[in-house]
Amino acid sequence: MAIAEQNRDGLTSAPPQMQSAGLALASLSLATLLSSLGTSIASVGLPSLMQNFGATFQSVQWVVLAYLLAITTLIVSAGRLADMFGRRPLLLGGIALFTSASVLCGLAPTLWLLIAARAVQGLGAALMMALTLAFVAETVTKDRIGSAMGLLGAMSAIGTTLGPSLGGLLVAGFGWRAIFLINVPLGVLTFALAWRALPARSKTAQADRGTFDVMGTALLALTLAAYALAMTLGRGNFGPLNVGLLVAAGIGVFLFAAAQASVKNPLIQLASFRDYQLSASLAMSLVVATVMMATLVVAPFYLSRGLGLDAAMVGLVLSTGPLVSALSALVAGRLTDRFGAHKMMVAGLLSLTTGTFLLSLAMVTLGIAGYVVPITVTCIGYALFQTSNNAAVMAGISAGQRGVVSGLLNLSRNLGLITGASLMGAIFAVASAEKHQSIGLLSSEAARGMQVTFQTATVLALIALVFALLSARAAGRTESRVRDAPHRSESRIPKQAQAPARLRRS
Repeated sequence: MAIAEQNRDGLTSAPPQMQSAGLALASLSLATLLSSLGTSIASVGLPSLMQNFGATFQSVQWVVLAYLLAITTLIVSAGRLADMFGRRPLLLGGIALFTSASVLCGLAPTLWLLIAARAVQGLGAALMMALTLAFVAETVTKDRIGSAMGLLGAMSAIGTTLGPSLGGLLVAGFGWRAIFLINVPLGVLTFALAWRALPARSKTAQADRGTFDVMGTALLALTLAAYALAMTLGRGNFGPLNVGLLVAAGIGVFLFAAAQASVKNPLIQLASFRDYQLSASLAMSLVVATVMMATLVVAPFYLSRGLGLDAAMVGLVLSTGPLVSALSALVAGRLTDRFGAHKMMVAGLLSLTTGTFLLSLAMVTLGIAGYVVPITVTCIGYALFQTSNNAAVMAGISAGQRGVVSGLLNLSRNLGLITGASLMGAIFAVASAEKHQSIGLLSSEAARGMQVTFQTATVLALIALVFALLSARAAGRTESRVRDAPHRSESRIPKQAQAPARLRRS
């Protein structure tokens, strides 16, 4: 066990291993912050982009969509490449690519060059998102994985919270280019820390150098792109194009599965989905992200049109959720390390379900408190679930599969966010009859839309809770078999061999 060392002044200092682990975790935290900041900061600049480039909203929205599509379609492939060629060089490459693309975004002379640079930036973000979780198991000891996951979750929430406010200040003070150029110094710092502190692949570790599945990668990317576009184009109003894209995505799933079953080195080992705990964790991540997207899509309409808050107050109230998530994630990590990931997963989903149920009772007469209290309960549950779920999955994965499984975890979350943006928005619109209002929603209509949307969210949260209970039960049975294995083996040994060693020696 490493112990603290004394310097010449008699003061204690952390051993080199702990200092290196701290720097490595700092670089992973900054990488997480950069990727989440890149998602949330760009939306603030869309009005300025419309004015500067003389473009329509349908055109400038691709500044956001290109980034999200690149992450969604490439994140699993990024994890697989890292498992093949080493996580350290791929993560360093992702940070460098993200930082370079940020420069191109800030200097782009035309809208379409900006969109192309954002797609490249999204590729860098995909590498960072896929590999930060994968690196945790190599950076900290197993009994501290929960705390590390909590820190990364907090940094993600901080990036999401900081993006709109920081972006607004930068656009107002320096113009739209500043929202991309701000990433450059942060990226350089992240790269320097990662270069110094991240561990290289162990010499004893066997690199998985099988051939890269190009066909599977292309099919998965096209399938995910079709689904993401189907759920985002038209802003929730499904038309023939959306239906066609969904059909194409469905066909792509079957083609991808067939391709994976026929190649020697598939992008994703389909047999891994037979592991109930992994499949349940991915399903829960998707469902919970769908639920949480309701707070981002529906809440602004309820606060502005239902409670009559102005834009500044809406932004302040909405920041409650991400702030609570950031603070809760740090505590959630320690609780996960102390009480176990599966117990905390169940506790988190219980809190999430309670919070969404309280939101489904939203009444305009309760004012801001009627939103802030339930959203606090919801976000505490979300932080606890996200931290414990990530810790449970990554702690049980072999070193050669950490990259692709980390990519799958992030993919399930992104697909949930995309699904939630469309599904929850559509439910709110139908329930509040928004499509039939030419001026705006009345308070009662906004409350009705809020209630129905979060009633649906509560049902989804209950489904995730059932998955968590079944997963915890399966994990308990597995642990019992492991504990009982030595006793069963001993019972099969002849009685003479079971005698105490001192008797055998005599």
